[in-house]
Amino acid sequence: MHFVRTRRVGHFLVLPALAGLAGCGSRDPGRAWADTTERRECLAAPAATSIHLDRAAYAERLRAMWIGTCLANWTGLRTEGVRITRPFFTDDDWGKPLGRDGAPIDFVFQDPWQADDDTDIEYVYLHLMTEARTLHLSPAQIRDGWRAHVNDFIWVSNRRARDLMERGRLPPDTSDPAQNPDALQIDAQLTTEIFGALAPGMPDLALRIANLPIRTTARGHAAHAAEFHVLLYSLAATVDPEKPRREEIVRIVREARQRLPDTSKAADVIDFVLSAYLAADDKNDWESTRDAIARRYQEGAPFRGFVYRGFTESAINLATGLMALLFGEGNFVRTVQIGTLSGWDSDNGTATMGGLVALLGGLDELRAAFPEKTLSDRYHIHRTRPTLPDLLPGDPDAEDTFTDVARRMVALVDLAVKEGGGEVTTSGWEIR
Repeated sequence: MHFVRTRRVGHFLVLPALAGLAGCGSRDPGRAWADTTERRECLAAPAATSIHLDRAAYAERLRAMWIGTCLANWTGLRTEGVRITRPFFTDDDWGKPLGRDGAPIDFVFQDPWQADDDTDIEYVYLHLMTEARTLHLSPAQIRDGWRAHVNDFIWVSNRRARDLMERGRLPPDTSDPAQNPDALQIDAQLTTEIFGALAPGMPDLALRIANLPIRTTARGHAAHAAEFHVLLYSLAATVDPEKPRREEIVRIVREARQRLPDTSKAADVIDFVLSAYLAADDKNDWESTRDAIARRYQEGAPFRGFVYRGFTESAINLATGLMALLFGEGNFVRTVQIGTLSGWDSDNGTATMGGLVALLGGLDELRAAFPEKTLSDRYHIHRTRPTLPDLLPGDPDAEDTFTDVARRMVALVDLAVKEGGGEVTTSGWEIR
């Protein structure tokens, strides 16, 4: 991308050009790197971007991110695990009573929003970072935080990691495949996106602060999938609101992809889904891509050198989440519908991409999408994490608000901008 304007655009001001990564991001997504030198030179190229982020506007976008994630999470839960083989859901099934326990497949609204694994572990990480006033949690801090607050409502690799912590293991040993056979499952890619939002426009820093939390539960291509999500959330701050959002989403997907090893299964997934989207004549026909995902990563996986590890595995859910993001083209409603209908572990990728689109569009877009609804600001974290502080002692049903969650995140963004060599001002941040 090449920005030359020097005026404020939306919630950020982009000054010179992003020279280095623009070239990386504009590559043909289906073409492999010629060699490791090409990748190294591309990623090392000087990035001359300077972004101004307005503090209040970004706080509102963070608030929208949490609300959008909860809305997408609980909508996606209507179909979690219901269709993991053919026949899959299609657009025609929206609104029908085909969800879990016969529930209609439709948007789910709550007041207060209930904690679930798509938000509660990230909330724990936010609590730990806020208490310690650091972006870089140590192995002991993560272990102690998990032991204090992450005890119920955990499954698969999260459960394995928690059990290992009780036996004295520290991250990243808790994702060692020799001890945690679920390290290639979905867990880390739904519990670490927050680190990208805490380092807006600073993808390298986002990866550094997310590295250990990701590897608390993930290894290999599952860790790369989680890194991809972290990168998307960080690069969201670089999206130009004056350009078509679908084009900007493709750009940040490409830029995030180039930071992953080409040999990773996650890279294969991203390349495959992105190519399918770009080649689709009918962008409403996401079902054809979903069926192609099933053929490549489930039904025909052994013939392509892949292993399908069940409906909670990393790869197939990375594919459906990215499919929802791309075919949703930046529209929150459409993104969540596609994710919910996609199949497999359909709440997780839906929550991740719903949160990302809400971060891009902010509260005004989210409210406009549901004009008849009041979007609650309250959060019931004690549903799943009852040992965390109750910040709303006068409210019997909730313990926090997303307004205050965003305020605490903004304080950590201050630390990130300083660490990244930017400038913190009373009105916002100059990110270089």
